[in-house]
Amino acid sequence: MAADVLLEAGIAVDLYEAMPTPARKLLAAGGGGLNLTTEAEFSSFLSHYYGREDLLRPFLSAFGPGQIRAWATSLGISTVIGAGGKVFPASRTAVELVGNWLTRLRNMGLRLHLGHHWRGWDETGRLRFASNASGEGDIAASAQATILALGGGSWPHLGSTGAWRQILAAEGCAIAPFRPANCGFEVNFSEHFRAHFAAARQPLKNVVLSFDGQGESFRQRGECLVTEYGLEGSLIYTCGHLLRDNLEAGRQTLARFDLFPDSSAAALAVKLRRPRGSRSLASHLEKCLRLTGVRRGLAYEFIDKSAFAEPQGLAAALKDIAIPLIRPRPLAEAISTAGGLSFSELDAALMLKRRPGVFCAGEMLDWEAPTGGYLLTCCLATGRAAGLAAGHWLKKQG
Repeated sequence: MAADVLLEAGIAVDLYEAMPTPARKLLAAGGGGLNLTTEAEFSSFLSHYYGREDLLRPFLSAFGPGQIRAWATSLGISTVIGAGGKVFPASRTAVELVGNWLTRLRNMGLRLHLGHHWRGWDETGRLRFASNASGEGDIAASAQATILALGGGSWPHLGSTGAWRQILAAEGCAIAPFRPANCGFEVNFSEHFRAHFAAARQPLKNVVLSFDGQGESFRQRGECLVTEYGLEGSLIYTCGHLLRDNLEAGRQTLARFDLFPDSSAAALAVKLRRPRGSRSLASHLEKCLRLTGVRRGLAYEFIDKSAFAEPQGLAAALKDIAIPLIRPRPLAEAISTAGGLSFSELDAALMLKRRPGVFCAGEMLDWEAPTGGYLLTCCLATGRAAGLAAGHWLKKQG
């Protein structure tokens, strides 16, 4: 995105990419349909950038959901709006978008250098790269302005290794520790539950997840996945920062599920009081409540056995199943990264205060957001802002 706006302004751009091909993480995101952004009232949209709303406001207001849809259209990509205002390419993939984008950039004169790992600056201020290109070896390149868009630490096999932290830390930059964001959480399931319900990654749909933490609470309807190790999926990701922070503080962390959000406990109890006859408890629960599969497994796993003897108690328990979480999954598995380069190191135009003419953008900055288009929107918006700022800076330098 930074290259796009600079090339549009007639400024020559060399883009150094660490991987053998560009845009690998964007292409991987296309495996989930490529949720580009989410149409929402701006204050609601902004609230998903936990604690960074004021810092990110100027970038997101200049390049938010509406502008992203127009940008996609400029690439020949039509978009559709799905549930909850989520915006996707009509094809639900990233391949065409990435291909069209790279073609446009090349047509504007982009010089793309693949397999180049940034290693910082040499004693004269030139950029240093370790190159995988055959016979090229390490190289140095001069630049009138530099934009660093080096990613976080999740999915390192796609290029986001976080190696840049050591380079900028040596420059004296403040960097918040990396933490997993949009990740799963481990649960101490019994072996019986794992074998019968979790091994096949069972969906848990139309439930309400609630969490009460230190001064913050969460309650939302949605769906998630029950896996062999624990819980993951969109509903978990949306409150994942609260769950993670609570665990890091050493507090007990309970993800509470209402399995029947459309029925009151009293209504469930009436159904459970129906005569059971010779039916087994499992058959009775299936007959009365359609409680089957992983939902029934969770009930057996986390509801005290004594509650099953009394309809009112069981009904209340089914609307508040408390699942203790152990820890988040490792950073390398997470969809995105919390932490990164502190905004205190940057001016309002995303330029490094310690390195004039060097701008930073994307997930390497210290912010986080849930899935649902919020991640991509902010990466694109800060990339655009860094490109525009670099162009203005170059003009001022003459």
